[in-house]
Amino acid sequence: MRNFIQITFYSLLLFLFLLTTAHAGVFDFITNEHQLSVKEKRAGEAYYRADSKWMIYQAEVADDNPFYQIFLKNINSGAVQQVSPGTGKTTCAWVHPVQEKVLFSSTHEDAEAKAKMVSEIERRKSGEQRSYSWDYDEFYDIYETDFSGKNMRNLTNTLGYDAEASWSPDGKLIAFASNRRAYSGELSDEEAALFKANPASMIDIYIMNADGSNVKRLTHTQSYDGGPFFSPDGKRIVWRRFSESGREAEIFTMNIDGTDQKQITRLNVMSWAPFYHPSGKYIIFATNLHGHRNFELYIVDIDGQKEPVRVTDKEGFDGLPVFTPDGNHITWTSDRTPEKKGLLFHGQWNHARALESLLLK
Repeated sequence: MRNFIQITFYSLLLFLFLLTTAHAGVFDFITNEHQLSVKEKRAGEAYYRADSKWMIYQAEVADDNPFYQIFLKNINSGAVQQVSPGTGKTTCAWVHPVQEKVLFSSTHEDAEAKAKMVSEIERRKSGEQRSYSWDYDEFYDIYETDFSGKNMRNLTNTLGYDAEASWSPDGKLIAFASNRRAYSGELSDEEAALFKANPASMIDIYIMNADGSNVKRLTHTQSYDGGPFFSPDGKRIVWRRFSESGREAEIFTMNIDGTDQKQITRLNVMSWAPFYHPSGKYIIFATNLHGHRNFELYIVDIDGQKEPVRVTDKEGFDGLPVFTPDGNHITWTSDRTPEKKGLLFHGQWNHARALESLLLK
């Protein structure tokens, strides 16, 4: 009997060991993870310059502005400087691959920008609670400025939501999202009614020259196409397309002229925030496959031929992932904090493990 008990006990230990190591083998893509942002009230959506010397991100810092502003961080010194005007809302920043210029969207030229700031502060003071929803403010325009926040230039200067912009790897093109058609008078009655019910429905992917000229529309749907990023070789764009109901989204890629639009995921949930690994072999994205409010990071091959592979395993939000230009580290936004507020996290990325998990060479 004693021997039987001993055998059962050691069998149980072996089972638990195998279970633990198997679980560790599944979620060992990111190691040495740590919280990158500390002082901000909330922070997220960080991106790196091609030489890895600069990181740009959005954060709420000041008490007199409840909206995001844009900050540029020197990776070597750790020094941080604000590059956005400080008035109104900002979002979706990017760093030029070689020049000392940044790109972001802002509403600071809206005549009501300050009033909207005050209104949001008062709403928060009142204790009013409301579900999170993104603001497709029609005064968002895309701006470029130097590293000091000076010599600012409006590249779009068009009524409508112009945001989610990024430069191509050579810095010659900008891909972005916009619902400008809704403000140009060209919508059909059906489209106008749809836009009134859902302002995101008329958002499409556009591409333009880096100086704001030669704007071309790449997608033509009655649902939200957004979040475009160029592939490492600059030949394709990855983005996410929402369903017409707005409750689901899938990852797509296309050529930079809008041809060969290819669906990469088919998870039938909310999958978004895609980003290429610098190797060009796979894409990382966020999805709520495991629960409406539980977003996890996944990877998938660039052709969508393999089953997507889960990367993170934390209750809550993990999203907006980006790789460092050398592909060895990853930065993402997560609310895995005691206060459950979104902040930046960073860790070492296991590229070999990613290739192995997707059965890629």
